[in-house]
Amino acid sequence: AEARSMESLEKQLICPICLEMFSKPVVILPCQHNLCRKCANDVFQASNPLWQSRGSSAVPSGGRFRCPSCRHEVVLDRHGVYGLQRNLLVENIIDIYKQESARPLHAKAEQHLMCEEHEDERINIYCLRCEAPTCSLCKVFGAHKDCEVAPLPAVYQRQKSELSDGIAMLVAGNDRIQAIITQMEEICHTIEENGRRQKQHVGLRFDSLYGILEERKKELLQSIAAEQEAKLQRVRGLIRQYGDHLEASSKLVESAIQAMEEPQMALYLQHSKELLKKITDMSKASISSRPEPGYENMDHFSINVDYVAEMLRTIEFQTGA
Repeated sequence: AEARSMESLEKQLICPICLEMFSKPVVILPCQHNLCRKCANDVFQASNPLWQSRGSSAVPSGGRFRCPSCRHEVVLDRHGVYGLQRNLLVENIIDIYKQESARPLHAKAEQHLMCEEHEDERINIYCLRCEAPTCSLCKVFGAHKDCEVAPLPAVYQRQKSELSDGIAMLVAGNDRIQAIITQMEEICHTIEENGRRQKQHVGLRFDSLYGILEERKKELLQSIAAEQEAKLQRVRGLIRQYGDHLEASSKLVESAIQAMEEPQMALYLQHSKELLKKITDMSKASISSRPEPGYENMDHFSINVDYVAEMLRTIEFQTGA
């Protein structure tokens, strides 16, 4: 039971980057996950390659990376990873664990890994040609006697380091991909915003054209209406003059007819002279004013908008500055 408890504790003290027990100092991320400061700096450098290109050993300031455990974005201040808070509790637990365990991490598991060919021999070397762990007897007498071997801990540490580097590269690659996705999402948002603004701008420009057309239409219609009214007033005035003359002439005809019916010559002659003068004057009186031919024509107000329509059809977006 105690061994299981220690193994469970070991799992809680493993860094998700180097897969080793946390090394001091241990930093705590805003998402409450922990990393070795060195591993946190490696992830930060991988996620911010521009900082590496400076060729300076100074601590980078600012920047961001994602937690390898939960993908939460960690935003750093000008102190970089050195601005992250140390997790003293985890460091104290590591100290206690190391005091309680005299053997290295995973030693208990390794002592049970025995050679299948030589049951009493522990697997303690690594065959570089076959790329497989084996025991000393296999190297001396067995299948690996002609192979090149290396100490198991050395190969273990090297491959674990390679795996850690691979994890860091994958994490950095994922962060770069996420950054690209975020950038393209921002581009989409900018495209939508720019499109909306340009649509509004084009709409306002056409509204301005509509306003100009409406104003010009109003002015031209007013010109037609003014001349129409002037001509109507003149012709109607002439109609009234001719009407008055016709009415007076008709009354004079009635008076002349009544005089013709007068049987008494003396009475007839008393009024005939004046009546004849009126008829003579009425006959001589004439209204000579009449509208000239074509006076009613309004064709001079016709307009040709074909060239304007053609010009409007050629409206296009400006190219270049």
